[in-house]
Amino acid sequence: MMTSDRENAARIRAVENSFGALGRSLSIAGRVLVGQGRLMKQGRQGDQPKTFFLFNDVLVYGSIILAGCWHKKQKIIPLEDIQLEDMEDSWGMRNQWLIRTPRKSFFVSAPSVYEKHAWIKHIEECRTNLLQGASRQPGSTFAVTWIPDQSAFKCMRCFKKFTVTNRRHHCRKCGFLVCEPCSKKRVRIENINRHKKVRVCRTCYPQCRDDEISWSRGDSPGGNCSEEKDVAASIDEQGGNGIHKKYYFTSSDLPEHVVGVP
Repeated sequence: MMTSDRENAARIRAVENSFGALGRSLSIAGRVLVGQGRLMKQGRQGDQPKTFFLFNDVLVYGSIILAGCWHKKQKIIPLEDIQLEDMEDSWGMRNQWLIRTPRKSFFVSAPSVYEKHAWIKHIEECRTNLLQGASRQPGSTFAVTWIPDQSAFKCMRCFKKFTVTNRRHHCRKCGFLVCEPCSKKRVRIENINRHKKVRVCRTCYPQCRDDEISWSRGDSPGGNCSEEKDVAASIDEQGGNGIHKKYYFTSSDLPEHVVGVP
């Protein structure tokens, strides 16, 4: 479906408004809303429906409230920081794939195999077009996926049983489910948060601490590990870089678009 710049701007404003006053602004020069749809996102306490919005430079998603008219907990991920991996169906999740990012990696699933392949195709195409500009570099370090809460009944380090008082926690480095005594240490992990210390297990702590000392001294190139980067300037510099795609899809459109983009 062909769209005008005015229609694109109106759609982006609608997405902004759906997140209310707590959402970040999404209207910047050169940004195009490519499509949107509802996917299931696997969380530590189960699968939850989220609305995903694919732009030509970022992937945005949020929790659904008020019958899908409003959203909260806005997350913005630069496309250059995304790595996708197709996954086979599991007993708990069909039509799934893995989205890796520097700060957090997670599984999502689509209502059908057609929508799954179309989402992957559109995201990869937008990411490829974006990286054609010299100002963007693909991410190289990605967070591990967390072990779901229901997958372990014992600490994966000391093997003590989880109880009401001996609660589950996640090591941010390895993603294991561990108890409080096994995860008392806190450390800054460069790709997750350079400014805030996060929970790590006793096994991962020594290496994480060495890594923290190393990059704090400037021994590593570092990088912007924030979930949202300033992308407006680079889009303006590229003059769009051929990524002003004049099409727009929703979940209901996806089966028709799966074999090719108009």
